[in-house]
Amino acid sequence: MQRAVVTGMGVVSPIGRTVVEFFDALLERRSGIRAVPASIYSGPSPLVAALVDFNALVYWPAHQAAQYDRATQFALVAADQALRDAALNDTDETGAAGVYWGTGLGGATSIEEAYRLLLVGGGRVRPSSVMLGMNNGAAGNISIVHGLRGPVLNVSTACSSSAGSIGEAYRAIKHGYADVIVAGGSEALVTDGNLRAWDAMQALAHADPTDPARSCKPFSANRRGIVLGEGAGAVVLESLAHAQARHASIYAEIVGYGNAADASHISRPDADGQSRAMCAALADAKLAPRDIGYINAHGTATSLGDVVETDAIVRVFGRGATPAVAVSSTKALHGHLMGATGAVEMIAAIMALVRGVAPPTAHLDVPDPRCCLDYVPDEPRPFHGNAVMSNSFAFGGMNAVLIARRSPE
Repeated sequence: MQRAVVTGMGVVSPIGRTVVEFFDALLERRSGIRAVPASIYSGPSPLVAALVDFNALVYWPAHQAAQYDRATQFALVAADQALRDAALNDTDETGAAGVYWGTGLGGATSIEEAYRLLLVGGGRVRPSSVMLGMNNGAAGNISIVHGLRGPVLNVSTACSSSAGSIGEAYRAIKHGYADVIVAGGSEALVTDGNLRAWDAMQALAHADPTDPARSCKPFSANRRGIVLGEGAGAVVLESLAHAQARHASIYAEIVGYGNAADASHISRPDADGQSRAMCAALADAKLAPRDIGYINAHGTATSLGDVVETDAIVRVFGRGATPAVAVSSTKALHGHLMGATGAVEMIAAIMALVRGVAPPTAHLDVPDPRCCLDYVPDEPRPFHGNAVMSNSFAFGGMNAVLIARRSPE
């Protein structure tokens, strides 16, 4: 069995377009959540979202940018950052690398635009609509742009998509199917139709009356619901032997991946499925709960979801042991990035490991008594332990949990 390490990372998020910007914003509690502009959403509810300040023309000329959906644009930028960070300069090495990518809806912006043109604009859609909207568009374009000819996989399991892509890439390297894989996910769901659909389900947080930036409040008694976000996260995974042979810098080692189904309800989370995923990741990593110093929680700020996840963590870590592990939800600042959220939050967990500090759960002013863990309220805090966990739980009862530990000597 090979060991899989992280040698490069890249992020495009509502609070930063590099890994350093992103993690510094988490520690400084800089929120990327704001009122949705009228140019995007025309409904009656005062909705908020976490939007990326992104100009595609900075990266491509107009004719080339038009070939990529917004989610694919995010993916290409994050993957390019990660590959540059990993300093993979050898053409043969890069050419043999794989791409494992996650997304929930793929080219959602392009799909919505096509339907708008079809139903409102006279019935003519762009000839490239299929390529722009297809779910594997980001994975395919990352492969094409960088000449990555190794194994390729597109993962679509809603909110756990990119966590699953990293987990499956880790397994592929572990079993020797590839030495290098670019893994992660991207999503761009902040559109009029998606916002209306999520709001119809009564899942979205409406704007905080005093400050829209504080609208997402995980584990708080006055939490309001999910805040949709957008972005991308990418990591370069390598076998340890390959990384050492080229003297690469190593952020951390991926040591555990757990995947388990709730098998109970399409949209209501279940503590049993979540706890089994965490246990599976710990067993894969050959670690005990006491070895985990920090958990980046799924923490969506829904009335039910936060309580269920708390219950799941308590089941695994034990009520008496839970004060020893720091738990936080960074969605309070960057929102729920759906198919990208697992990768972005795993990068947050790895950076917490690298710097030895847990990012806080922002806006946790009124704790929910049913949520009984140490959620690192409002201020970052040093933590003990050589390993971190990242939870991603999705509609459909699809749970993915990742564990990383400090980079090997």
